[in-house]
Amino acid sequence: MINDVNIRQRTYLVRSIASQLGFDYCGIARARRLDEDARRLESWLNKGFNGTMEYMANHFDLRIDPSKLVPGARSVITLLINYFPAQQQLPGSPKISKYAYGYDYHDVIRPKLNLFLQQLTEQVGEINGRGFVDSAPVLERSWAQQAGIGWIGKNGNLINKRSGSFFFIATLITDLELEYNEPFTTNHCGTCTRCIDQCPTEAILPDKVIDGSRCISYFTIELKDALVPGEMKGKFDNWMFGCDVCQDVCPWNRFSKATHETAFVPIPEVLNFSKKDWEELTEESFKVVFKNSPLKRSKYEGIKRNIKFISS
Repeated sequence: MINDVNIRQRTYLVRSIASQLGFDYCGIARARRLDEDARRLESWLNKGFNGTMEYMANHFDLRIDPSKLVPGARSVITLLINYFPAQQQLPGSPKISKYAYGYDYHDVIRPKLNLFLQQLTEQVGEINGRGFVDSAPVLERSWAQQAGIGWIGKNGNLINKRSGSFFFIATLITDLELEYNEPFTTNHCGTCTRCIDQCPTEAILPDKVIDGSRCISYFTIELKDALVPGEMKGKFDNWMFGCDVCQDVCPWNRFSKATHETAFVPIPEVLNFSKKDWEELTEESFKVVFKNSPLKRSKYEGIKRNIKFISS
């Protein structure tokens, strides 16, 4: 039987490790089935809002029940790390989402999660746990809200009252019993509809529902077709990779501060490439310059397709 003192000490240890590894926020929720989220996800999928992202329909049970991912799961630890850049792109150049300014966040955060579990095991003994960063069936934003870190805004992003929404979310599921934060139950969006009103493709629907099949990020990153649908012509607002409009217009992001994570410092070419530079970029140069960048997800062919679409 684990006493309250041990649970408190372990919780303090978890938060200390999170801070030492450079995470900006750490919240902890009791592991359980997310039944309400299951209903919302099922409805979202049934309406086809996932577009060609068929993987969103895979492993449904794993998405809503952490014990399916980690047998005996007791705690879901949510970790946030800021990626807001201190510098912005060259004005007028094809726009790139801020999350892709620096190194690929998967490659930055995964080692941190592995080290987190290693340090935790060394200090508390053998535990069963797994870390996830946007590459497994985990409802990260829902768990962040359950862990008291923030609320899910009308644009579908997790928003923190003190720091806004420019954060990567990582999740650790473990069978370790810990002290739990109270869920964040207040929605501070109020009557504001800036994200809905200014979405270039009208992808943001009422009740925090995002039509992923209309999102610029979907077209410029997820869609693997040779051509972007013609009906989207003139609606991309010069976005070449991803889109930040719904975050840029959010009043809570006035509190965003530049990241301290050096791996997210912008790649010089991301900041300084002009439209002409992008148009003249060779595949060989792309592979060298952006080998550690999220842009490699679209591949060279996808970047060229996007540049052509927003330029013609």
